[in-house]
Amino acid sequence: MPSERTSSGFGERLRDARERRGVSLRQIANATKISVGVLEALERNDISKLPGGIFGRAFVRSYAIEVGLDPEATIQDFIAQFPNDSVTAGHPTSDQVEDHEAVESDRQTAGTFLWLIAVSVPIAAGLLYFATLGRRVTPEPAQPAALAAPAPDARPAADPPPAPVPQPAAAPPAAAVAPAAASRDQLTVAVTAKRPCWVSATVDGQKAIERLLQTGEHQTVTVHREMVLTAGDASAIALQFNGADARALGKSGEVVTARFNLSNFKDYLQVR
Repeated sequence: MPSERTSSGFGERLRDARERRGVSLRQIANATKISVGVLEALERNDISKLPGGIFGRAFVRSYAIEVGLDPEATIQDFIAQFPNDSVTAGHPTSDQVEDHEAVESDRQTAGTFLWLIAVSVPIAAGLLYFATLGRRVTPEPAQPAALAAPAPDARPAADPPPAPVPQPAAAPPAAAVAPAAASRDQLTVAVTAKRPCWVSATVDGQKAIERLLQTGEHQTVTVHREMVLTAGDASAIALQFNGADARALGKSGEVVTARFNLSNFKDYLQVR
């Protein structure tokens, strides 16, 4: 129908409004569920791609809302541009539109099917892997039972009793040296609350304490590089560095922040 394809102005106004809005035809299609092909035809003034009557006007209304135009005024403009029975009364949808919609539907169905395959394959592979792993692991606990030690009477009476395993004489000195070696690489800080006190401590860049410690509550942290301690009441907490008592950080009720590391912690120890 030539009159439906040659009327100018209406489709151009729609396209101009869309471009001013900064939206694409694909965005409008996703929002309105109208195919891109029909929206393109509407901007070309090719209304033969639209369903007739109220359905075609509904397409125009949806497009107008998405591009920020007044929907009622846009519909009146549409009817004025295309004053024929197919717009006001309705006309059958063309075979081309039906074909396009069928292609779109098939494409969406195929995409959904491929997505389901992509999701199902890893899940099936994971289930198969764990099922196979379970079959490999399950028999293993039975092996120690087969290798159980023989009964005491199975050993010949003539066998001498097993000799006791000697303990290494160097074990006690090594145990005594271990804490000293560790102290050179790390600092153990014990925090004890004499009365309720808010304490915040960051150890080696990680938050270790940030709460209200109650009277008698004890917290121990290990420091490799640095500890930043903030106390809401400097005299309400007692500190120990590697088991040695530290002096008070400040006066009663004083908020104090101190930094401790392997180099300076001895400066905070009590003078004997």
